[in-house]
Amino acid sequence: MRVVILALLDSTAKKQADTLAYVVMPDHFHWLMQLGGVSLSRVVQRVKSKSGYEINRLSQCSGKVWQHGFHDHALRKEENIKAVARYIVANPLRAGLVDSIGDYPFWSAAWL
Repeated sequence: MRVVILALLDSTAKKQADTLAYVVMPDHFHWLMQLGGVSLSRVVQRVKSKSGYEINRLSQCSGKVWQHGFHDHALRKEENIKAVARYIVANPLRAGLVDSIGDYPFWSAAWL
Protein backbone atom coordinates (compact mmCIF):
# COMPACT_ATOMS: atom_id res chain seq x y z
CA MET A 1 0.00 0.00 0.00
CA ARG A 2 2.91 2.32 0.68
CA VAL A 3 4.03 1.79 -2.92
CA VAL A 4 0.75 3.31 -4.11
CA ILE A 5 1.14 6.24 -1.72
CA LEU A 6 4.64 6.89 -3.03
CA ALA A 7 3.30 6.88 -6.61
CA LEU A 8 0.58 9.38 -5.67
CA LEU A 9 3.08 11.65 -3.94
CA ASP A 10 5.48 11.33 -6.89
CA SER A 11 2.75 12.79 -9.12
CA THR A 12 2.56 15.74 -6.75
CA ALA A 13 6.34 16.15 -6.70
CA LYS A 14 6.40 16.17 -10.51
CA LYS A 15 3.60 18.77 -10.54
CA GLN A 16 1.27 16.48 -12.49
CA ALA A 17 -1.36 16.77 -9.74
CA ASP A 18 -1.73 18.39 -6.35
CA THR A 19 -2.73 15.69 -3.85
CA LEU A 20 -5.42 16.97 -1.50
CA ALA A 21 -6.54 13.67 0.08
CA TYR A 22 -6.19 9.95 -0.48
CA VAL A 23 -6.90 6.59 1.08
CA VAL A 24 -5.38 3.33 -0.13
CA MET A 25 -7.71 0.40 0.49
CA PRO A 26 -6.70 -3.28 0.20
CA ASP A 27 -7.94 -3.51 -3.41
CA HIS A 28 -8.27 0.08 -4.69
CA PHE A 29 -7.54 3.70 -3.82
CA HIS A 30 -9.41 7.00 -3.68
CA TRP A 31 -7.57 10.16 -4.59
CA LEU A 32 -8.73 13.76 -4.38
CA MET A 33 -6.41 15.91 -6.42
CA GLN A 34 -6.18 18.98 -8.58
CA LEU A 35 -4.64 18.40 -11.96
CA GLY A 36 -1.44 20.12 -12.99
CA GLY A 37 -0.59 20.45 -16.66
CA VAL A 38 -1.27 16.77 -17.47
CA SER A 39 -4.53 15.04 -18.40
CA LEU A 40 -6.37 12.97 -15.80
CA SER A 41 -5.91 9.81 -17.85
CA ARG A 42 -2.16 10.37 -18.06
CA VAL A 43 -1.77 11.05 -14.33
CA VAL A 44 -3.75 7.95 -13.36
CA GLN A 45 -1.87 5.85 -15.92
CA ARG A 46 1.47 6.98 -14.48
CA VAL A 47 0.40 6.21 -10.90
CA LYS A 48 -0.90 2.78 -11.87
CA SER A 49 2.17 2.03 -13.97
CA LYS A 50 4.68 3.13 -11.33
CA SER A 51 2.93 1.38 -8.46
CA GLY A 52 2.20 -1.75 -10.50
CA TYR A 53 5.85 -2.07 -11.48
CA GLU A 54 6.96 -1.71 -7.84
CA ILE A 55 4.32 -4.13 -6.54
CA ASN A 56 5.45 -6.76 -9.05
CA ARG A 57 9.11 -6.11 -8.29
CA LEU A 58 8.69 -6.36 -4.53
CA SER A 59 6.49 -9.46 -4.70
CA GLN A 60 8.70 -11.04 -7.39
CA CYS A 61 5.67 -11.46 -9.61
CA SER A 62 4.75 -10.23 -13.03
CA GLY A 63 1.53 -9.35 -14.73
CA LYS A 64 -1.36 -7.01 -14.41
CA VAL A 65 -1.88 -5.34 -11.02
CA TRP A 66 -4.60 -2.81 -11.84
CA GLN A 67 -7.80 -3.21 -13.81
CA HIS A 68 -8.17 -1.21 -17.01
CA GLY A 69 -9.68 2.23 -16.61
CA PHE A 70 -10.84 4.16 -13.55
CA HIS A 71 -13.85 5.99 -12.16
CA ASP A 72 -13.69 9.75 -11.77
CA HIS A 73 -15.83 12.55 -10.46
CA ALA A 74 -15.11 16.22 -11.04
CA LEU A 75 -16.18 18.40 -8.12
CA ARG A 76 -18.74 21.08 -8.76
CA LYS A 77 -18.37 24.58 -7.35
CA GLU A 78 -21.13 23.94 -4.81
CA GLU A 79 -19.47 20.79 -3.44
CA ASN A 80 -17.56 21.23 -0.20
CA ILE A 81 -14.02 20.01 -0.89
CA LYS A 82 -13.29 19.37 2.80
CA ALA A 83 -16.44 17.25 3.14
CA VAL A 84 -15.35 15.23 0.10
CA ALA A 85 -11.91 14.74 1.68
CA ARG A 86 -13.53 13.54 4.92
CA TYR A 87 -15.71 11.12 2.96
CA ILE A 88 -12.66 9.74 1.14
CA VAL A 89 -10.56 9.13 4.25
CA ALA A 90 -13.53 7.55 6.07
CA ASN A 91 -13.65 4.65 3.59
CA PRO A 92 -11.81 2.24 5.95
CA LEU A 93 -14.43 2.98 8.63
CA ARG A 94 -17.35 2.29 6.27
CA ALA A 95 -15.62 -0.89 5.06
CA GLY A 96 -15.27 -2.11 8.65
CA LEU A 97 -11.47 -2.27 8.48
CA VAL A 98 -11.00 -0.13 11.61
CA ASP A 99 -13.08 1.42 14.39
CA SER A 100 -11.22 4.73 14.21
CA ILE A 101 -9.59 6.38 11.20
CA GLY A 102 -6.56 7.00 13.39
CA ASP A 103 -6.03 3.23 13.41
CA TYR A 104 -5.70 3.10 9.61
CA PRO A 105 -2.25 4.18 8.37
CA PHE A 106 -2.82 4.54 4.62
CA TRP A 107 -4.52 7.91 4.24
CA SER A 108 -3.82 11.61 4.33
CA ALA A 109 -5.64 14.86 3.74
CA ALA A 110 -4.39 18.41 3.47
CA TRP A 111 -6.92 19.67 6.06
CA LEU A 112 -7.22 16.78 8.50
